[in-house]
Amino acid sequence: ERDPVRIKRWLEEEYPAIRTRAKAEGAAILWGDEMGVRADYCAGRGYAPSGKKPILHDTGKRFGCNVISAISNLGKLNFMVFEGRFKSPLFIRFLRRLIKQSKGRKLFLILDNHSVHKSKAVREFLSKHADEIELFFLPPYAPELNPDEVLNHDVKANGVGRKTVRTPADLKRNVRGYLRSRQRRPETVRAFFRERHVRYAA
Repeated sequence: ERDPVRIKRWLEEEYPAIRTRAKAEGAAILWGDEMGVRADYCAGRGYAPSGKKPILHDTGKRFGCNVISAISNLGKLNFMVFEGRFKSPLFIRFLRRLIKQSKGRKLFLILDNHSVHKSKAVREFLSKHADEIELFFLPPYAPELNPDEVLNHDVKANGVGRKTVRTPADLKRNVRGYLRSRQRRPETVRAFFRERHVRYAA
């Protein structure tokens, strides 16, 4: 259901217009997304003596947590770890955090087309904070255009997939710790924007 014409218009017209507006208004551009993290996700390579199969000792329990994040091409990373479904009150809470942490600078937040992002409650919140934050939406079915997807992959592959966890608390602690380590390394966040699909946003 991808629309190549819509994607072309985003790359050649819509995003350049957002960037021009941001420069004119002194706004910061952020890219946001949500992801689910599972305890049974595994990545990387295992090792064992020659002739023996590598075995990963892990919990058989199934549990997970969720993350909402926003990054900028200057290396800024904001995130929130949460449990349960992604709903409007939680998203609005995250938007309030972004506004507070921006310290008076207007934000342009670019997202996918999740129904929560366009809910009535969110629209009402945005109408009251129009001078602080504005939302823009990527073309449908084009997640590769969102630099925050690169962060999602990084967290799953390196922050979760290479570690074993026993409890939900372990999982959340690992995810938070990994994301905080990325916050302390803005050069790594900036490097996400060098992935070939999102270089246009660098």
